[in-house]
Amino acid sequence: MKLPRILITAMRSGAGKTMLTCGILKAMKMQEINPASFKCGPDYIDPMFHKTVIGISSYNLDSFLCGENGVREILKKNGAGADISVMEGVMGYYDGIAGISSEASAYDIARITDTPAVMILDCKGLSVSAVPCIQGFLHYKEDSRIKGVILNRLSPMMYGRMKEMIEVQTGIKVYGYIPVMKDCALESRYLGLKLPKERKDTEDKLTRLGEQILKSVDIAGLLELAENAPELQEKKTQGYTSEMVENLAENAQYSTESVRTKDTVRIGIASDDAFCFFYQDNLELLQEMGAELIPFSPLYDKQIPENLSGLLFYGGYPELYAEELSKNESMKTSIKKALNGGMPCIAECGGFMYLQEYIRDESGTEFPMVGFLEGKSYPTGSLKRFGYVTLTGGRIFGKEAGGIPAHEFHYYDSEVCGEAFLAEKPMSNRSWKCMISTDTVLAGYPHIHYYGNEKIPENFLEQCRRCREQEKRARERDRT
Repeated sequence: MKLPRILITAMRSGAGKTMLTCGILKAMKMQEINPASFKCGPDYIDPMFHKTVIGISSYNLDSFLCGENGVREILKKNGAGADISVMEGVMGYYDGIAGISSEASAYDIARITDTPAVMILDCKGLSVSAVPCIQGFLHYKEDSRIKGVILNRLSPMMYGRMKEMIEVQTGIKVYGYIPVMKDCALESRYLGLKLPKERKDTEDKLTRLGEQILKSVDIAGLLELAENAPELQEKKTQGYTSEMVENLAENAQYSTESVRTKDTVRIGIASDDAFCFFYQDNLELLQEMGAELIPFSPLYDKQIPENLSGLLFYGGYPELYAEELSKNESMKTSIKKALNGGMPCIAECGGFMYLQEYIRDESGTEFPMVGFLEGKSYPTGSLKRFGYVTLTGGRIFGKEAGGIPAHEFHYYDSEVCGEAFLAEKPMSNRSWKCMISTDTVLAGYPHIHYYGNEKIPENFLEQCRRCREQEKRARERDRT
C-alpha cells in the first residue's frame, strides 16, 4: 500500500518534538497539503495538539499496547487518503520498555512501519558536537531509518555553516532550522503539556510557528522523503487473538472486518474538561462494534442521557475540577442510580477516581464524588506505578479475557485499587494487584487500548446489550 509518511523524533524528551510536529502540520495546512497525524506511544495530550492544528483526530501508534499488526492497521486505516502521514515520536528515538530496551520506542514504530525518520536536534549550546551526536544515533542500529535532521533553537547566522558541516560529515540531509521562539513554547504540568484549550493563545502560537517553518524548513523536501517511503506491507490477520502470554505485542492482532455490526446500543461517554483522555481508535472501534456514543458532561449536565445501556469514564483531570464535580449532585445521583441498577461501566484512572467516594486535593480538602466504589483518591507528589504493564488472571464482565497490555501514568493513588488482576511490569520483577472487575464493572488506574485485546469491548458491549434487553422487558412488564 502506497502511504507517504515520515516520523519526527529527537534524542530526548524536551527537545521540541511536539512543537515542531505541530509547526510542520500547520505549515502543511497553510500550503493546502492534507496531512494525517499520529503519536508514538500512549500519550493522550500530544494528539490533542495535533487535532488543534489539522482539525481532525490524531491516532496513537503503540507496539506494546496494540501489537505490530495493530500499529500497521491503525496507520493504514487513518493514513489512507492523506497527502502525508506525520508521526510524532516519544521520548528519545530509541527509548522503549523499562528504560533498557528499544521495544515500543519511536524507532520500533519506524521499524514496524518502515518509515523514514527525521530527528530534531536541540542546538542550544551545541555546534561541532552535533556531528558525533548524530553519528551515534545513525550507527546505534544498522537500520536506524534516520534520513535527516532539523536543527532546533539555532541562530540563523549559524545555519549555513552547521548545515554544510553536518551533511558533509554524516551524509544525511539537514531539512532546515528553527530559531529560538520563546513565545511559542508549550506549557507543561505533571501529566504532560497543558491542554490546548487551556491556553487562549494556542492558535496564535501555532500560526507563528507554522509561518516560521515555511521560511526555514524544507517542507517540499519532507514531502519528497515521505513520498519515497517504501510501500506499507500489509499482513493478513484473523481478527484478534488473546493468546498473549510471552509476548503480548507480537501476538496482538486486529481486523476491522471481523467486528462490524448493525446491532447498535447507546453508550454514554463522559466528555468535558475533567474527562478528556481518549484513544480515538478505541472510540471508533466501539462504534464499529455497534456502540452509539452519547457524550455528556459530569461537570455541567444535570444527569446522564436517557435510554443508555452502558457508561464510559476515561481519564483526565478530575482532581483539578473536584469541587465542581462534587457540587453537581444531580449528576452524581443519576450515575450512582444507573450503576446500582446494573448498567455496565468502564472507568479508567480519572474516571475510576470519580466513581469512588472522595477525591482529596493538594490542600487536603476532600470532595465527595459518586460513591459507587469504595475508597478515596489522594495526591502522592510523584508518579505511581508508571509505565507499561501486563494484566492477567482476571475476568472481563464475567468472562475470560486472557492477557491485557496496559499503561499506568498517574500522580494520585487510591485507598482501594482493586485486586481483580495481577499487573506485571515487563523486563522487571515488579508486580501488584489492581482493578475492580465484576459482571457489570471494569474500573482501575490502568489505561487500555482495545486493539491489544478485543475481549474488553466485545464483553462490554455484550453486557450492554443484555442490559438493554432487561430494561426493555422491564418496561413491557410495567405496561402490562
